[in-house]
Amino acid sequence: MCPKIEIITPIRDLSLSRQQEIDFLKDHNYDMDFEKAKYSINKGLWGTSVGGKETLTSANNLPEEAFPSQVEKTEPSQLEIGFKKGELFSVNGEMFSHPVLAIQKIEALASPYGIGRDIHVGDTIVGIKGRVGFEAAAASIIIKAHHLLEKHTLSKYQQTIKSQLADWYGNWLHEALFLDPVMRNIESFLQDSQKTVNGKVFITLHPYRFVLNGIESKNDLMASNFGSYGEENLAWSGDDVKGFTKILSNSLNIYHQVNRQD
Repeated sequence: MCPKIEIITPIRDLSLSRQQEIDFLKDHNYDMDFEKAKYSINKGLWGTSVGGKETLTSANNLPEEAFPSQVEKTEPSQLEIGFKKGELFSVNGEMFSHPVLAIQKIEALASPYGIGRDIHVGDTIVGIKGRVGFEAAAASIIIKAHHLLEKHTLSKYQQTIKSQLADWYGNWLHEALFLDPVMRNIESFLQDSQKTVNGKVFITLHPYRFVLNGIESKNDLMASNFGSYGEENLAWSGDDVKGFTKILSNSLNIYHQVNRQD
């Protein structure tokens, strides 16, 4: 897109290790806390990645002190997140003009609990596996809350297709194929699927974890006027169920009769 721009990447081009970088700074009398330099901290809107000697192994976990956000709250608290057409727009009843502001609000409320910590193992585009720690309180909560709301408001097959497309979209985005036209095709489906993803999700925050309590939505497909799961059915009778079961099993019945000798 910008072929005339020069890209300068000395760390990559010189193949510098973290220790070599630290030694260089020490040799040039750079005054800083080199204990903190043991870990690479990259903070963004959706979370903070943490890399260090532990993540270069397959067995070791990051110590508590490696994470920028420390646990400050221990008493549970309630969180309410509102979505409109799949997009985050409110937190605890407060409306936000842009989803970024709502994300930052949730991060401020949840990060003091140490929520969203994990170590991710990923496959890079060059064929090697990478391991990196992260803390992503807002992202962890929002993604799971949105997923729960989708379970209530999307059809079975909308969810099935969306999960498959999401895997491809995420992989291609990670592998620098954002400008491929297929990404626009997938985005069209994703955007259209969110028309009914409206409502509130109720969450309880705890140290290191959160609980999704439930949802409230005008588009909830668990609407009680059609019956209650495991309790009663208002749209069909027992005879209807027997007929449906017989028809549904017909293809299996034919197969096993034809192949009975096996």
